[in-house]
Amino acid sequence: MQKVHTYLKKEYPRFLEELKGYLSFPSVSAQGNKKEIQKCAQWLLAHCRGIGLSATLHKTDGNPVLVATTRIGAAMRTEKKPHFIVYGHYDVQPPEPLELWKTPPFVPTIRAGKLFARGASDNKGQHFAHLKAVEAYFKTKTLLPCDISFVIEGEEEVGSANLALFLRKNKKILTADGVIISDTTMPALNTPAITYALRGIAALEITLRGADRDVHSGSYGGSIENPAMALSHLLATLRDKKTGRILVRGFYDGVSTLTKAERKVLHSEPENDPAYYRDFLKVPCLFGEKGFSHIEQTTIRPTMEINGLASGYQGVGSKTIVPASAHAKLTMRLVPHQKPSAVIATVRRHLIAHCPKSVTLEIKRGHGTEPYLFEPTSNAARAATRAIERVFGASPRFIREGGSIPVVTDFKKILGLDCLLIGLALPDDNAHSPNEKFELANFKRGMTLGAELWQELSEI
Repeated sequence: MQKVHTYLKKEYPRFLEELKGYLSFPSVSAQGNKKEIQKCAQWLLAHCRGIGLSATLHKTDGNPVLVATTRIGAAMRTEKKPHFIVYGHYDVQPPEPLELWKTPPFVPTIRAGKLFARGASDNKGQHFAHLKAVEAYFKTKTLLPCDISFVIEGEEEVGSANLALFLRKNKKILTADGVIISDTTMPALNTPAITYALRGIAALEITLRGADRDVHSGSYGGSIENPAMALSHLLATLRDKKTGRILVRGFYDGVSTLTKAERKVLHSEPENDPAYYRDFLKVPCLFGEKGFSHIEQTTIRPTMEINGLASGYQGVGSKTIVPASAHAKLTMRLVPHQKPSAVIATVRRHLIAHCPKSVTLEIKRGHGTEPYLFEPTSNAARAATRAIERVFGASPRFIREGGSIPVVTDFKKILGLDCLLIGLALPDDNAHSPNEKFELANFKRGMTLGAELWQELSEI
C-alpha cells in the first residue's frame, strides 16, 4: 500500500491538470448539447483505457453510459474477488446565471486551495478521485483486493431516465457486492460523513395560456385574464404563507418523523445551529414548515419549490402587454413512504381544482425518484468507517441529506445492491449554483480514501 500512496502524492500535479481538462467540457445534459456531451464521454473513455481499465461506452436513447472495469475474463481468473461498482455522472448542471461567476464556469480556476468550475464537486471531481486511486494500484503493480467497475452516466442531472433500462439490460456484467457513490457532502472540511438517507424528487412544469398572442395592455387589459397574474395566484394556493405547510390534500400521507434518538443526534452538531445557517446563506431570517427545525426541513420533511418562472417581456425597459402565457417549474422533495407518482397525482388534482376557468392549464410531468434509506450499521458501513478514520483522523458522522440521487433506488430494485454514500463535497461548494468549487484537500483525501477503501471492503 505504501507504493500506492507514494504514487498518489507524486502524480498529484498531473492528476490536477487532468481533472481541469475533464471539467472544461460543458457537458450540460439539461440543455441537450449532444456534441459536447459526446466529447466529454469520449475523453473519459480514453482516460479510463489509459489507466488500464477495460472501458466501453454503451449507447442509450439519451447520453451514453461508460462502464470501465478491472475485471478480466472468467477463464483468466485465478480467484474470485469481491466486486464493487463505483457510480458517478459526467453531466453537469446549467451554469446560468453566467454573470455571477467570478471566472468562466468551464475554465477551471484555482483560488485559495479551491478548484472552481461547473461539475468540480458535482460530480466529476468526486468520482475522478476514485479513478485515480485505481490508477495508483495499476501503475505500481499493487494487487487490487477487489474487482471494481465504474458506471459513469450522462443524465443524472435530468433524472437518469435511461439508466434503469441500462441496468436491466446489463445485469450480468453488473453482478456485484455493493455500490460506492461519492456524490454527497460532508458537514465540514475535517468532518467526514456517510449519508444513510436521501430524499426523493418529483418534478412538474405548468403552463397557463390566455390569448393566442401577447396583446396591448391598454386596449385589452382588464377584459381578459393575465396568465402571469393567474399563475401567481395558483402557485400561492400550494403553501400556507404563515406556517409553511403544503396545502395540497394528501401531500403528507405516510410521512413520518424522526425518533427521539435520531433527532438528538441531528441537532447536536454546531453547523446545525440556526444562526450559523442563516449567516451562511446571508438571509434576513429563516422560514420553513412550522414545528420543525431548519435541519429537519431540509432532510426529513417533504417540500414544494418553484424552480423557475417565466412570462411576458424580459428585456430592457418596459413593454406594456398582457402576456399570452406563463410558465413555472416545480419540484417536490420526497421522504420515505412517499411515491413520486402518487405525489404528482395529488398536486395535479390540486392545480386543476384551483386553476381559474379564464385560462387553460397544461401540466407536464418531469423526472421522479423515490427516497432512499439504508442501514448505517451494515458491514460495508463499518468497513468504510475504518478507511475514513485512517485518512481523515476522525470518525464519520452518519447523516441524512436533502438531495436526491435517482440511481440509488434503481441499484436496489434492479440489481439488489445497497449504495454506500461517502461524500467529499462541502455545503459551501455551490453545487447547482454559480462559482461551484471543490476543495483540493478533499480531492487529495478522496484519492487516498479510495485506495484504503478497497482494502477494507475486501475483508467484510
